[in-house]
Amino acid sequence: LRFTPMSFTAVLYEKEGPLAIVALNRPRMMNAYNVQMRDDLYQILCAVRDDPEVRAMILRGEGPAFSTGGDVSEFGSAPSPTRAREVRWQRNVWGTLLSLPQPTIAAVHGFTVGGGMEMALLCDMCIAADDTIFFLPETALGMIPGVVGTQTAPRAIGLGRALDMVLTGKRVNAREAHDTGLANRVVPRETLLTAAK
Repeated sequence: LRFTPMSFTAVLYEKEGPLAIVALNRPRMMNAYNVQMRDDLYQILCAVRDDPEVRAMILRGEGPAFSTGGDVSEFGSAPSPTRAREVRWQRNVWGTLLSLPQPTIAAVHGFTVGGGMEMALLCDMCIAADDTIFFLPETALGMIPGVVGTQTAPRAIGLGRALDMVLTGKRVNAREAHDTGLANRVVPRETLLTAAK
């Protein structure tokens, strides 16, 4: 059974029977994570969590990349840092993704960078297309990974490899990601969604 996709601006949601398919949908911006995507993703994750028909979820990206992380054009644009923090706590996207009762599968391709890599690490499994490039560029911008990457990366690939990625911004291709445990499987780009399903 298929259902009519829910209508959101920055994230798409459809169901195929017991499978929820959630797609980041800012392809022209390489699926950079902005306020609209945060709000859409939070609503969709809550819908997935609360739907007794959903038995598993795939998180994927439209266009040439899974996600390049935070949209830097919005950095520092909140009228109040205090209010921005309150809203982040009220719409705890990452805590909601991590605590979903259904198994979650990240189907990643292209740039899977910063918050994009961290989103993939919050899922239970990661299937990577053979064109995937993972890295954490935050330290080059004078920041630390903001979506719990300092905790999820060491759990996935060990402290030494995680420190290398966090501190140097080292880029990891799909094969190395599989060899180190960052990805569970590597598949040809054209078969990514099928493999995730």
